[in-house]
Parts: sequence; structure tokens; C-alpha cells
Amino acid sequence: MKVLVAYFSAEAGRTAAVANVIADAISASVFEIKPAVPYSKADLRWINPFARCNKEKMGKKEVPVTGKIENFSDYDTVFLGFPIWYGCAPNVVNTFCQAYDWSGKKIFLFATSGGGGMGKSAEKLSPYVKGATIAGEKLVKKPEEVKIWLEQVL
Repeated sequence: MKVLVAYFSAEAGRTAAVANVIADAISASVFEIKPAVPYSKADLRWINPFARCNKEKMGKKEVPVTGKIENFSDYDTVFLGFPIWYGCAPNVVNTFCQAYDWSGKKIFLFATSGGGGMGKSAEKLSPYVKGATIAGEKLVKKPEEVKIWLEQVL
């Protein structure tokens, strides 16, 4: 089994930390999903209705991504991480997913924020990962929860 951990971490680095815990625990490759135009603190200030994060989500806008995963087809399992924005993945994650053929892959979603849990993350991400199976999801509040989750799903 060849495993990839791909993640988008908005600001505080919590998602990045969890992604690295997962990758270290299962010897997986890691790819950081980065928007072509990085987010500023003001862009992420969700309480401002005019903040970039809100405009993207409400406008259902694609967010261009930098970098590309070489040999994506070699991976059969992908752990995909992100903060919860409006009950699902940020648009930058959707744009990232559209760039690849997900046929036959198994996906595990993980998130590091979201007072309401994972929301409709799996449902709303499904159109962007056609052909894949979303095999599990986990809202991670503490990195030490990761080991237990990995033992359950792998």
C-alpha cells in the first residue's frame, strides 16, 4: 500500500502538524496544498463577510493551487486534511482534488477545526474525487488521537 498525506493548513499549522503525525506513523509521503495566492490574516478573518475566505466559499470560486504531485497514480490511499470552513473543505481543497484522477483510491478525511464536527465534508467533496471511496473521516482535536484513529482504519 502506497500512502499519501495531502493537506491544506490555513494559518496556525494545526492541520500541518496532524498531517505530519499521520505521515510519520505510517511512513507516507506528504504534500502541502498551497493556494497560488497565499492567504493573509485578513483573508482568513471569517467574521468579516467581505473576507476572501467568505467570498470564495459563498461564490463557489475555484482557488488556484501551486505545485503538483508527481506520480499521483502510484498512490492507492490518500489522507486528505483541511480546516472546516462552512461545514466542509475550503475551496482550495476542491480545486486541488479536481486536478487528479481519483479512480480506485481510498480516501480518509481529517480536519482540525469545526465546532460542528466534519459537517458535510465527505458529501460535498465527493464530486471532486470521482471514482474514489471516502473510507473514513476524523475531526482531530489533539494530535495524540491520530494513532488510535489510524489503528482503527488501517
